[in-house]
Amino acid sequence: MINYDAFLSRAAENMKESAIRKMGTVLAQARDIISFAPGYPAPQIFAWADFQEIARELLSGADGSVLQYGPTRGYRPLLETIAEIMAGRNVRTTPERLLVTTGSQQGLDLVARVLLDPGDVALVELPTYTGAITAFRNVQAEMVGVPQEADGIDLAALDDTFQRLTKEGRRIRFLYVVPNFQNPTGLLIGLDKRRAVLAWAERRNMLVVEDDPYRDLYFEDSATEADVRPIKADDGNGRVIYLSSFSKTVAPGFRVSWIDAPEPLAAKFETAKQAADLCTGGLDQRIVYEACRRGVLARQLPLLRAHYGHKREVMVKALEREFGSQVSWPSPRGGFFIWATLPESIDAGAMLARAVEEGVIYVAGEAFFVNPNGRNIVRLSFSAPTPERIEQGVARLGRAVRAELGITGPVASSRGEVPRAAR
Repeated sequence: MINYDAFLSRAAENMKESAIRKMGTVLAQARDIISFAPGYPAPQIFAWADFQEIARELLSGADGSVLQYGPTRGYRPLLETIAEIMAGRNVRTTPERLLVTTGSQQGLDLVARVLLDPGDVALVELPTYTGAITAFRNVQAEMVGVPQEADGIDLAALDDTFQRLTKEGRRIRFLYVVPNFQNPTGLLIGLDKRRAVLAWAERRNMLVVEDDPYRDLYFEDSATEADVRPIKADDGNGRVIYLSSFSKTVAPGFRVSWIDAPEPLAAKFETAKQAADLCTGGLDQRIVYEACRRGVLARQLPLLRAHYGHKREVMVKALEREFGSQVSWPSPRGGFFIWATLPESIDAGAMLARAVEEGVIYVAGEAFFVNPNGRNIVRLSFSAPTPERIEQGVARLGRAVRAELGITGPVASSRGEVPRAAR
């Protein structure tokens, strides 16, 4: 038997399976599991009829380039459309600064490969997106976490961390943030703090990597267009590398996302992408472009906001009913997730086996930290399950928590209540 470990690179030796994808494997092997694990959009509100009509026209054979290789940067009309979308987000850009990527995850991989050497430091939020952790770890960089406050990253802690690492002789390459309805916490960075982050980057000569896939999914009862203004909108000196995606608004199966970066960096990202896949799928790009051109995306956005806003309310009410003040969370104003802190005695990772027995899965909070935190926290995604399944899943989660605590009555009525987080 060959020992293949002996052939692995140092980077491969340190690779770890995605906690979210691992939960997908559990789901595939079980018969009746309610999944709060992956942040999947709801398929029942995809624009199926529009996609069918667009695909039928594109696949007529009238334009042979539809199924041909395309430019690495992306389909030019789509790049121009993305520039218009960015203008609607108060960001002036051009196709020369844009690059279509095969999902936002490829964007993170390109950022990592172009900007990070082994041993370099990427500053990240505590907690942060697991896909970023994976991308930065794969190039053997080190991630150092900065705590968050109710309105996003703690600026004093950010600068203290920067100064400490600088004194230690560490090379810090950038700050990575998810400002709008962060995955996993659902937090929204306040506008003043966004501008303060940019001012800090100027003062410390840092780049900011702004990951913004949930920007359009604000809940109109609690957030507005003004609340989700990109950090990049105020960037006059090319400090911000901006990533966004059509996955959460058009459909994730098309794998169409983008990077907006200063031209010298955009050129490097293009070169790195050539080594990865040469170009993002041409048919995918054409369908997304047509969905934008024909107004499909514009019609969908209000429906998406109402749909996910309703599901958030269903999950919040179910959690309150099941747990009372025993479980706390920051109330999300958009996005897909609730970040729930369980009683301190619970180990969310260890409880997964019991949760599966009850018929529900989630992602344990530890997966989102680059330090040993998150033991009693779970990320619950309300985006994909129906409202009825959300209520059933929270009830199943309640049974798992009761079993872990060794109580027979409702969790909400047990003693030793945990104070509710800011709501």
